[in-house]
Order: sequence, then structure tokens, then C-alpha cells
Amino acid sequence: MIFANPDYLLLLLLVPVFFIMQAIVFKLRARRIRRFGDEELVKKLMPSYSRAKVWVRMSFFAIAFFFFVIAASRPQMGAVLKEQKTKGAEVMIVLDVSNSMLAKDYSPNRLERAKLSISRVVDKLRDDRLGLIVFAGSSFVQLPVTADYVSAKMFLNTISTESVPVQGTAIGDAIRTAIRSFSSQSDKSRAIVVITDGENHEDDPVEAARQAAGLGIRVFVIGVGSPEGTMIPVGGDYMRDKNGEIVVTRLDEKVLLEIADAGNGLYVRAGNGEFGLNPVIAEIQKMDDELYNSVVFEEYDELYMYFLAAAIFFLVLEMLVGDRKTGINLFRK
Repeated sequence: MIFANPDYLLLLLLVPVFFIMQAIVFKLRARRIRRFGDEELVKKLMPSYSRAKVWVRMSFFAIAFFFFVIAASRPQMGAVLKEQKTKGAEVMIVLDVSNSMLAKDYSPNRLERAKLSISRVVDKLRDDRLGLIVFAGSSFVQLPVTADYVSAKMFLNTISTESVPVQGTAIGDAIRTAIRSFSSQSDKSRAIVVITDGENHEDDPVEAARQAAGLGIRVFVIGVGSPEGTMIPVGGDYMRDKNGEIVVTRLDEKVLLEIADAGNGLYVRAGNGEFGLNPVIAEIQKMDDELYNSVVFEEYDELYMYFLAAAIFFLVLEMLVGDRKTGINLFRK
């Protein structure tokens, strides 16, 4: 069981306060009676008054208050699995996490700016399915293709340059990983979005993009960086090569344009204002939607009405008991 409004549960701390306050009232009342005369004599003058019934009424009121608070906290239970059909595209976002993505020609750096842009795009998605792949010298699936955008953003937040232990930039391997990562339901409306600075040192990404296009998968590329290049901050210094020279990372647009062309996609250079994902997603949304079967969690079943009914029941009992003795007194001490 979970509570949609758990803050209301703090009101339960008032329950013992009710009994403490009632005890104080009884104590003050007894003190006032002693001022007027003998306490036992005053009791005989008020034969219908029942102290026990007052405690019973207080108990019923406290129980009613308890159930009211639980109802206000909206208890929920369930989360039933349900299969639903959706129409949309499958999009694998392939994100470069090599050290060159730490360059600060974007604010705060290339990688964080890319993650922020992806997060904003996820907020705009509706029925499309999304997957995340990270790569440097090798690649792996960070998040399998899914319609669970909350999980997508959660996994996105954990990505860093340490997500892949092998440094380098193997764009071709990342594209092939993406090709293998689409669901078995999909044979059209598939797209790969590669976000990288294009400094490929490992394999042939153009051939990988051509392979994807042959399977009906479009490859879009977003180039991060500038042709002029910039340094890569590491600690309090800049990254240096084995000769001690400062490494300058440059955007290799020639390779990225070739990848997008071979993949029947689109190349966009990322800007600080418009990072480039919006025009790419707009292009993907022009593709024919595909019907998918998805297993999703239904909303939790609301249980507040049962606790509300119990609260009303005990509140009615509290009103019916009264505080006077009856002919047959079940509450006599």
C-alpha cells in the first residue's frame, strides 16, 4: 500500500493529544468541584452524568479521526499490469560519452547539455518508444526500448563519461548495437539518433549507417562541438596526449554528414540555444506510425472511500453514545 498524500499522516500525532486534553479537562473539573464542596456529594447531585461514557465517546472520535486522516492521505494499492496498443516510432538515442564530451564549448559541457536536451525531448513524447545507448571505445544498452519515459529520464541522469570503461569513439559499433536493440515488434518507423562530436577512431560508422538504412532504419546525427576545436578540462588542468601536449577536440562534420547521408537521415549541428533534437524528432514524427503492444502498469486502486466509510461509522457511534447514563447502563464503572 502507498499513500498519494503522505503528508497528511502527520495529523495522526494529534490522536494521543485528544486523550491528554480530555484528562486535563477532567482534572480541572474535579478541581472546580472541590472548591464548591464534597466531591462525592456533588456526584450524587448529578446522577445522570457518566464519566465512562465520555471516554467511550472520545475513543470513538479518535478512531473516526484516525480513519479520516488515512482517507485524506489517499491510500492506494494494486498497480495492475495491463496490455495496451499504441502507435508510434521506435527511437534509439546513441549518446557519445567519451572524454571529449567534457569540453565546455556548451554550457555546462557537451555531455550535460546533450542530456538536458534529451530530457526535454522525452517530456514531449507521447506514444513513441525510446531506448538509450551510450558509447565511447565500446557501446552498450543503457535502457532497452520502452514507453516508460520516467525510467528513461532516470537512466539518463546516471550517464557520465565513466559509464563506458573503454575510452575512444566507436560510432560504428554504437550504430550496430542500436540496430540489434529494436524490439521484435518493429519492422518500420525505426530511427537511430547519434549524438557525438564525430571524432571516430575505431571503425567505419558510414558502413554501419548504410547497413541500418538497408534494414529500413533511418540514422540521424547531431554534431556536438565546433570545427575550430576546444580543450578538454580534466581536474584543474586540460587533457594531454602521451607527449604532454594539450588535446584539442574538434567537430568532424565531414564524417557525420556522410553517416547521415548513408543512413537516409538528417545531420544537424547542435547549438547552445537549439541543440538539434527538436528538428530531428519532428522529422521522425513524419514517419508512418507502427502499432505496438505494450505492457504497462495501471494506476493504483483508490482505497480512501473504505476508510472514509469507517470514519463516518465511528463518528455516528460517537454521537449516539452521549454522555449520560441510561436505564441499562453498560458503561458503569
